[in-house]
This record gives sequence, C-alpha cells and structure tokens, in this order.
Amino acid sequence: MEKLTIAAARQESAIGQQASIDGWIRTRRDSKGGFSFLEVNDGSCLANLQVIVDANIENYESEVKQLTAGCSVSIRGEIKPSGGKGQTTEMHAASLTVHGWADPATYPLQKKRHSFEKLREWAHLRPRTNSFGAVARVRNCICRSIHGFFQDEGFLYVHTPVITASDCEGAGEMFKVTTFDLKNVARTDAGEVDFSQDFFDRPSYLTVSGQLEAEIYATALGKVYTFGPTFRAENSNTSRHLAEFWMIEPEMAFYDLNDNMDLAESFLKRLCGDALSQCSEDMQFFNDRVDDTVLTTLQGVVDSQFQRVTYTEAVDILEKSGVTFDFSVSWGADLQSEHERFLTEQHFKGPVILYDYPRTIKPFYMRVNDDEKTVRAMDVLVPRVGEIVGGSQREERLDILE
Repeated sequence: MEKLTIAAARQESAIGQQASIDGWIRTRRDSKGGFSFLEVNDGSCLANLQVIVDANIENYESEVKQLTAGCSVSIRGEIKPSGGKGQTTEMHAASLTVHGWADPATYPLQKKRHSFEKLREWAHLRPRTNSFGAVARVRNCICRSIHGFFQDEGFLYVHTPVITASDCEGAGEMFKVTTFDLKNVARTDAGEVDFSQDFFDRPSYLTVSGQLEAEIYATALGKVYTFGPTFRAENSNTSRHLAEFWMIEPEMAFYDLNDNMDLAESFLKRLCGDALSQCSEDMQFFNDRVDDTVLTTLQGVVDSQFQRVTYTEAVDILEKSGVTFDFSVSWGADLQSEHERFLTEQHFKGPVILYDYPRTIKPFYMRVNDDEKTVRAMDVLVPRVGEIVGGSQREERLDILE
C-alpha cells in the first residue's frame, strides 16, 4: 500500500489506489447515515482531503467520533472520485489510527480566523494555519527557483561567512559577536576593549553581505552567486527593515551594466512565473485573503518588458508629474519609496529599471561614467513593492579606485 501526501491523493491520477495518508484533523462532521466526514491536512498543499469513515470501522465509536481539530492520524483506504464541490478525489477509509489527541478546550486553532498578532502566542502551532503553511510552501518554491535559475545560467553557488570581521563598505549597522562576559569585559591598560582576548582576536560581526567574498570567487570562477542569511542592526521598526533576511548576491566577471539588467529581468520573471505556476493554489489564497492584486502584480512582472530609464530621466518625470510628494524630488537625492511606486504604478504601470545614478549617493566600487557625475548602477523597481533588486557594473580601473 502506497503512502501518499494529501497533495498527491487529491490528484485524479490517484483514483483507484489503495493508499495510506498521515496528517492532522481539520474538521469532523457526523452524518445520520452512520458515517463521518473528516477533513485531513498534512501541509503538502493548502486544500484538505475529505475522508469518509463508515461506522463499521472497529474504533468508530470509541475514537473516530471523538476526533477534533488538531488530532494526528494515519488512515488507510481507497482513493475514489468525489462529487463534492472543489475536490476531485476523496478517501474511503478502511482503518484509522490516532497518534495524538488535541483537547478542544485547550487546542487554540479552531475553525475560525486568527490575527497574526494572536498567532504569535502560539508560535509552535501557527505553521498549521493556512497563511503560514502557504508562506512556507511559496518560500520553498522560490528558493528552489533561485537555485534552478542560476544553475541553468551556469553560475556556481558559493558559501560566504556568516561571522565576519568585514563591514562590507558600511552596508548597514552590524550585530557584534563576542564570547566576552558582558559584565566583565577584558580591557587594555588604556581602558579599551581588549579584543585579543576574545574568540576571534578582533571585533567580529554577523554578516551584512557576502558581496566581498563573492567578488573574489567571481574573479576565479567567472559567475557565482550567494544565497544565505544576512543581518542588519538598524533599529527601524518598518516593514522594509528586517533584522535578519536571506539575500541573493550574484557576481559576474566581464559583465557590463546591460548584462546585469538582462540578468535581473530574467531572474525576476523566472521567480514570479514559477510561483504562479507551481504554487497556484497558495497564490490564489493570498489573492483572496491578503491582497487582491497579488496575481495581477506577479503576472505583470512575467508579461512586461521592463522599462529602462536613467535616474536623470526619472527625476525629470517626477518633477513634471504635478504630484506633491512627502519627500521632495531633486537631482542628486535618493529616490524614496513613494517616488518608486509612482513611477511603476502610475507612470509606467509596470516594472522599471533605473540606472546611471549620481556618483555621490552610491558606493565607491561602481564604475564611473564618462560624465564623471554618474555611475553604472541600477535598481529594479516593481509595482506595489518598489526596489527589489540593486546592482552595478564594478569599477575595474585601478587609477580611479585609487
């Protein structure tokens, strides 16, 4: 007897199979006809599998009719066509084993919606909710697509340090790493912290970027990418500032800015397309329950030809828009989120790549243009998000770097 996930058992190809499933009860409904309907989920997909349990099963009265949300079970039976709405298959149970009970008086995830704030109180259970399960599946899909895209493009995946002594050009405030007893920190005769007695013999931090190491590998291996956790100790409590997040950093030798823009556009289209095609059920859930523009936004990324506009042209568009922004627009200043969203959502109505930024607002390693005022930097902006990718052509001329 084959063990199937709920996702596999819901496929038409499973009809006729004798199979077993494992999962957690979402709901139980008893019929006067002498059988019960169970909704079972195992996390492999958003939807549940309906299981019909007849009263002739040995433990029907003692266990099946006592099942409540959260109970963990294994069920054996036959997958059959279903006449129920929104489902192709259902299981007719031959046996059911209860592995764990959930007391309905104390088990918090009953059949109702809970706020994300409330779910923080039940962190050990919230992955069982539709929202957190969908997020986990979509993140898994995107991670697989990230690796798939770069591997298909001939990149090598390199691992860069999580603990580092490098500040990576001051990319952000850093979390310090130490083995010192903070109540009794070793100090020099001058009263300074004596890092020679610390684990790494020097100030050490959680990384803000793997860029430096990836650049080194790119000069030997050609095309590489990093994909791992990064940390920023910026004490800013907004949706755009995270203390910990995963970042993708490709580095390519012999690429110019146009190559970078082509790669970024292809990359985003691949990820959005895979999320829509491989996680269609979860994405529809987000569209129905969280943001009803999700599907159109992602499909717009897939279908659009990204507009490529210089920073100077973008500033001119914003200045002539007639819109009063919270942050004023002027050449030489960083564009704010409201400016980026105006460009993508109102003016171009699609993804935009801005390039050739003022030299004064970008790091030293970006290649200087012939005008000596701008550098070969680019940002990819998408509707409802703003900046999602940043990059540049590196400055290779030693005399300018010096």
